[in-house]
Amino acid sequence: MPNDVSTGYDDEQPGDEAYKRGALYKQTKARRTDYDSDKETKRPRTGDSEVALAGTSEEKEARMPKRKVAVMVGYCGTGYHGMQYNPPNRTIEAELFEAFVKAGAISRANSTDLKKNGFMRAARTDKGVHAGGNVISLKLIIEDPAIKDKINEHLPPGIRIWGISRVNKAFDCRKLCSSRWYEYLLPTYSFIGPKPNTFLARTIEQCEDAASGKLEKDQESLEFWETFRKAVDEKFTQEEQDAIVNYVAPSKEDFDESSGLYQKVKQYKQMENAHRRSYRVSTSKLTRFREAMKQYLGPHNFHNYTLGKDFKDPSTVRFMKDITVSDPFVIGEMQTEWVSIKIHGQSFMLHQIRKMISMATLVARCNCSPDRIAQSYGPQKINIPKAPALGLLLESPVYEGYNKRLLEFGYEPIDFRNYQKEMDAFKMVHIYDKIYKEEVDENVFNAFFSYIDAFNQVTGAQGEPTKSDDPAKIQLSIIDFLLPCSSSPEEKAPKEVQEKPETSADEHAAVEEQPQTTTEAPLTQLDA
Repeated sequence: MPNDVSTGYDDEQPGDEAYKRGALYKQTKARRTDYDSDKETKRPRTGDSEVALAGTSEEKEARMPKRKVAVMVGYCGTGYHGMQYNPPNRTIEAELFEAFVKAGAISRANSTDLKKNGFMRAARTDKGVHAGGNVISLKLIIEDPAIKDKINEHLPPGIRIWGISRVNKAFDCRKLCSSRWYEYLLPTYSFIGPKPNTFLARTIEQCEDAASGKLEKDQESLEFWETFRKAVDEKFTQEEQDAIVNYVAPSKEDFDESSGLYQKVKQYKQMENAHRRSYRVSTSKLTRFREAMKQYLGPHNFHNYTLGKDFKDPSTVRFMKDITVSDPFVIGEMQTEWVSIKIHGQSFMLHQIRKMISMATLVARCNCSPDRIAQSYGPQKINIPKAPALGLLLESPVYEGYNKRLLEFGYEPIDFRNYQKEMDAFKMVHIYDKIYKEEVDENVFNAFFSYIDAFNQVTGAQGEPTKSDDPAKIQLSIIDFLLPCSSSPEEKAPKEVQEKPETSADEHAAVEEQPQTTTEAPLTQLDA
């Protein structure tokens, strides 16, 4: 075929020269048209404004710079399943995260995952536990000078942002926390000696008899209960008192609130609660408790004040830097007297503070020497019950060492003292008042210490002492540890009495209904 004969179309195949010039010259007209068309319809870059999010008609806001910050917060834990984000449960972090997004501190593109924002917390509080101050660290958009106020507008009244401080990128709010302050609120009636005829009261009497007058009697507690006994004698006959003491709450199906006996039991418990709340601690009793709390200062082996730790475990050595016990103060409609205990430590183990409070309070209740606490740091295993969680709150983390570095970087230090006035007002309304009200409504501390007073080694309700050839492996009950001069009153009783011990109404409610593996006292109809 001649070379000048037309084929009916333009030959767009590149010649040999085109292959020598690179990929651009290898494109046919059709390929170039497809490429240009794709380029026109290609999704714009993420930096462009007015970009629709996939699957929505919303427009993505322009990118704003994020800064690593430390956010100082306070919250009331009532109604929340703890601090840590845990969907679908209602948590403090979930509320904070939602408020950050609504206030514009976190973009919508990053609003589905905390990890995208580097979210961390200094201390993780459990369900229902409060914090006057806690710290979280994350990346936020803080260009708006009013961002703190905007975030607070989207938070419930029980959660507040105190301040937002710039930090360097390597900041870790948990690891760089040098120490923590905790507070525990305790009603002073917890220091009253055990009610007469309870197991603990009989054990103390036995120790006093064995010491032949060498032990000091708790005259203050004896007079307190004697005053109550006289009031009961004026209100009830001896027959009615016997029926009240031996009363056992029936099942729900058989329970009759209009029962004459139940009404008398209810009156008796109301009298006892009112009398207990009228108690005002003496100087000597408060001094004993303060001396007991001082025993925790410094470095000690707290293996008995947590769970699952051995005496030789190096992680059980913790350093308590400062401990203060306030003067008593009266508050609430029931005019209950309280004290505030503040503990400053480098770090704490699980349940450590609650067990520390329980041990020191029992020293005051049993009227024994505060030096007993120093002996709890040895290898001897002791079953120390946990004081109620109700009174515990995180006061604030401390960043003493890291604050010096922040100042060098030109940043503001993380210091809750700058917000102390606001924090105190918040705690009074949203934390303290809730603690006081719940204690009155539920009789939390009374239920706990009534159970301890009624503890019976025969039932093993708190765990029977373990048997071993190694004394260090024998776990003692708290009563045997504090009152080593005693053996169980039931051990000295005739055998037939041991097999079927007499149990008062208080003991029945606190011991028989108590699960074998816990030291928390359940609320019964008698306790309500």
